[in-house]
Amino acid sequence: MRKQSLFVIGFVLTASLGLAAGIPGKEGGAAAKTFVGNISDSMCGLKHMMPGGDKACTEECVKGGSKYVLADTVHSKVYQLSDQDKAKAFPGAKVKVTGTLKGDTIEVSSIAAAK
Repeated sequence: MRKQSLFVIGFVLTASLGLAAGIPGKEGGAAAKTFVGNISDSMCGLKHMMPGGDKACTEECVKGGSKYVLADTVHSKVYQLSDQDKAKAFPGAKVKVTGTLKGDTIEVSSIAAAK
């Protein structure tokens, strides 16, 4: 009886450790992903309202206090970006953002131009 109890306890502990390894925020955490979209601003999001193109609109809105965001028009989703400095080089441009998604914010590892 004692051997069975030890076996069951060992099995439960092993199974729970295996499950915890796959939970984001635990040891190992979530894996980085690549997101594709346009660098926009938090005021306009998916659709720019100013004439002059996406780049000019994004730059003006950021000067006015907006933050850079990633606008994924394919999935109609806007992601906040943790690193505003990396986004600064790509206003209005199509990019690939690599990072970890936490809520609606991408913890940015890198941003590169996309084709």
